[in-house]
Amino acid sequence: MNEIIREEEVDHIVKTIFADFEGGKNIDEINIYNKPDKNEVHELIKNLFRIIYPGYFRDRSYKIYNPKNSFAVIIEDIFYHLSKQVYLALDYCRKRGTLTDAQRKKESYRICKAFFDRIPRIREYIETDLLAAYDGDPAAGCFEEIILAYPGLMAITVYRMAHELYLEQVPVLPRLMTEYAHSKTGIDIHPGATIDKYFFIDHGTGIVVGETAVIGKNVKIYQGVTIGALSTRGGQKLSGKKRHPTICDNVTIYAGASILGGDTVIGENAVIGGNAFITRSIEANTRVSMKNLEMEYRTEGNECKREELTQSEDWYYVI
Repeated sequence: MNEIIREEEVDHIVKTIFADFEGGKNIDEINIYNKPDKNEVHELIKNLFRIIYPGYFRDRSYKIYNPKNSFAVIIEDIFYHLSKQVYLALDYCRKRGTLTDAQRKKESYRICKAFFDRIPRIREYIETDLLAAYDGDPAAGCFEEIILAYPGLMAITVYRMAHELYLEQVPVLPRLMTEYAHSKTGIDIHPGATIDKYFFIDHGTGIVVGETAVIGKNVKIYQGVTIGALSTRGGQKLSGKKRHPTICDNVTIYAGASILGGDTVIGENAVIGGNAFITRSIEANTRVSMKNLEMEYRTEGNECKREELTQSEDWYYVI
């Protein structure tokens, strides 16, 4: 059995570590009360889902006798906690400069008011995303199944809420929200991306959509798709510049495809096949697929056999 550490040794360790805290590192911050709280942001998302999808995610520990009064209580609670988190996050807003305490309180209230005013619009867009999922997936049994079980719709919903805060230049919070969805679904959508109506993510795991990506109406993407930057070697010098592709209306992107670069535009009605690697623009009504794929068979004690795969026009690695 290990010996119990002596009190003087504990004191020495504490003094050593606290002395290091005062070294001016960017990771040093002892005051834990003036930072956005990740756990509270996660609870905000859960409560916001009760408003976006009324009846699907309600807290069943409460009995609802009057739905209007119940939602009034929920909305007031969300407004209070969201305003608090926005207030804390505004301390990090470089674009606004340094704000006084009174200015931060006033601005956080204004932002929350604007956010709640946009909830009908958010729900309008999410309704189209739900319809796109139902129309686009023959495995979807009903709308309820999609709302309760589909990771794609969850990630899109969180993105649409976070995007509105991003447009208000709220730092930190939008990314905390989409990273929560990322951790739950494996789908990484930056809150700065611009995504139009009827957006459908099928399966979803491993999807990445970058900050400056622009996605049009009725776009469908499968698992493992990257809509990313061609290079980030420039680091912060690239901040604010268009680094990610533009995907026009009615485009389908199949599993494992990578589309990279801020100048890359995928034209309307294009179909991008599985595992395609694209770094230049694709014209409208174009089908892109990988050709001359080769399958290798190897069994113990036998020679390796290779077989070239032939692709039909409609084979794009759909699962």
